[in-house]
Amino acid sequence: MTDLIGLHGIGLEVQRPVRTRILQPLSLTVEVGTSLAVVGPSGAGKSTLASIIGALQPASEGSYDFDGQRVELFGPRDRSRFRAANIGFVFQHALLIDERNAWRNVALGQVDPAVPPARVEERSREALDRVGLGGIADRGAALLSGGERQRVAVARAVVKQPRLIIADEPTGSLDQRTGEAVLDLLFSLPDSGTTLIIVTHDHRAADMADRCIEIVDGELVA
Repeated sequence: MTDLIGLHGIGLEVQRPVRTRILQPLSLTVEVGTSLAVVGPSGAGKSTLASIIGALQPASEGSYDFDGQRVELFGPRDRSRFRAANIGFVFQHALLIDERNAWRNVALGQVDPAVPPARVEERSREALDRVGLGGIADRGAALLSGGERQRVAVARAVVKQPRLIIADEPTGSLDQRTGEAVLDLLFSLPDSGTTLIIVTHDHRAADMADRCIEIVDGELVA
């Protein structure tokens, strides 16, 4: 398989308010169309690693290769373009706009202004079909259950067909049965070639992933 992601000595140290090491330098590769679980105690640096991979914040050292693109060289504007073109995000809370219906929330995942509005709606409804919610595309977000809201969030992440999905504690606010359904959905994505990185405390996710790494005190230990 081909590597999608190559991290080489990537680390993060902040200078303010005091000099603090957040993430020790680490190296990691992730292959195209595979799933990786990142586990470890709270505050260990898991989400920091995910945010660097997702180009939400730059590392303070090391190099980051994404299919030939040197991400660590990007400025803020280039990182924004890179995220929009390549990465979808799913967080612990769905972060939906309650005043919008389901498909209009999914439409927020499409950022290309050249796509006609009718096509945006069509793609949004198709993404909801993909996560099993095609029948509630016109339902207001405020009326959705917790599991439905999280599946809408997944649809919003996949609607632009990103190469990478980063899910940060996607089952953290869900009951066991609903969480299992969301995990089944997320771990089906690599079947279509999408790479999945999931930050989690959920042992079920770690068991389902192709690979699992552990971060403790900002250091890759396993």
